[in-house]
Amino acid sequence: MRALISVSDKAGVVDFAKSLEDLGYEIVSTGGTFKLLQSEGIKALEISEVTKFPEMFDGRVKTLNPHIHGGILYRRDISSHVEMAKEHDIVGIDLVCVNLYPFKETIAKTDDFDEIIENIDIGGPAMVRSAAKNFNDVLIVTDVNDYDLVIAALKDGANTLEFRRDLMIKAYEHTAAYDSMIANYMNQRFNDGFGQQQFIVGTKAFNTRYGENPHQKGALYEFDYFFSNNFKTLKGEASFNNMTDINGALKIAASFGKAPAVSIIKHANPCGFAIGDNLFDSYEKALKCDPVSAYGGVVAINGTLDKKLAEKINEIFVEVIIAANVDDDALSVFEKKKRIKIFTQESKYLVLSDDKYDFKHVDGGFVYQNSDKVTDDEVKNAKCVSKREAYKGESTDLEIAYKIASLTKSNCVVYVKESVMVAIGMGMTSRVDAAKCALLKAKEMGVEVFGAAMASEAFFPFRDSIDAAAKAGIRCVIEPGGSIRDQDIIDAANEYDMALYFSEVRHFLH
Repeated sequence: MRALISVSDKAGVVDFAKSLEDLGYEIVSTGGTFKLLQSEGIKALEISEVTKFPEMFDGRVKTLNPHIHGGILYRRDISSHVEMAKEHDIVGIDLVCVNLYPFKETIAKTDDFDEIIENIDIGGPAMVRSAAKNFNDVLIVTDVNDYDLVIAALKDGANTLEFRRDLMIKAYEHTAAYDSMIANYMNQRFNDGFGQQQFIVGTKAFNTRYGENPHQKGALYEFDYFFSNNFKTLKGEASFNNMTDINGALKIAASFGKAPAVSIIKHANPCGFAIGDNLFDSYEKALKCDPVSAYGGVVAINGTLDKKLAEKINEIFVEVIIAANVDDDALSVFEKKKRIKIFTQESKYLVLSDDKYDFKHVDGGFVYQNSDKVTDDEVKNAKCVSKREAYKGESTDLEIAYKIASLTKSNCVVYVKESVMVAIGMGMTSRVDAAKCALLKAKEMGVEVFGAAMASEAFFPFRDSIDAAAKAGIRCVIEPGGSIRDQDIIDAANEYDMALYFSEVRHFLH
């Protein structure tokens, strides 16, 4: 039996090779892997002893040889293949252990294109694909985390066709992800990220309970192990809808740095937000915006969930809590609640990924774009176009309202007073309807909006929204501007002695 080992990630490879050697495998290896194994006392053959040909062109060509690929690919169940292998002195390779040149690590550390090109693996993917194609006879190992699993299967007689088939699928996933990464990088470097092909590659983090509905299957896939590193289940099982709601809640609560922010989300839309003196105060204030919608919603906590806050949240039914951290005694508060789901990032504050691109499925394909973000200085640099400027407290409310509006379904209008969202209208076909619905809901909830700041994610096309805001006592407004009727909006603001700011950046969310 013969095993070929050629790895860039050498973690665990020495113990793996020793175990294979103990099982009677002859080890063939290349370059740095060969030197490492030899230094550890493993009797490995260097690849050139098998190919009868030296490595060439600074290692660009070393495994692309019939003695390698023939040894991997010939079918043991076809006599003509067996005879041909004997005729050409090709020894069968029964296990291939390969992981690829560190392309991702290279592009993360350098912009030197020559170095990047040299870290595109050629022979590695070819060997992986060859071994995967012949999985009936050959074990293909591409994941260092599978070493113990493979050794156990070989020892216990569990090296079944099904076992090798699973490794085969994993191998093709490995090479597909690798080639996708290279293609995407080249398009980012030379085509602004928008090439003729676009590859979206994620790693499964976990299966969701089901999809949007019970008859649909679902799973969460992650980029760069974001959820593996920043998401822990403490209670319950996340559903597809839970994850989309958590996403909306996290984005809002985490947008304010270290502030004790609490956001409440229902069906991916905010129905409560506040930054109070502490997290308990923030939750109480956030809940007042729309306690009816908060029932069965998602609460995101930019800090630690302690027992006092847990007891307060437990007064109503919420389906999901996501917190930066959760105290053990806080978790015990929900012990008897079967339906609640609790997750944590095990960090001091909530963290967001830095995804550079965004995409959405449409029938027959997907639309793809650069990710939208509200920059730190976007509100600070907004242009005051009215005669009156905002006071310090009003400026804070403007920033909060603007960030929430930018993360809420269009058309939307957000009202914030004293760092608390007091009204919101979202997902409307008319911006004035969004403004009016928000005010009507606030009135029904007995929430005072007089003196609040108002924000919209896009310009107001007519002054009617300003007129409605003035009747409600709104004192300052921020919006992108850009309407052909901007002057009408400015005139209306001055007429009502409002402070009006144009950010000059639109944040539609569809």
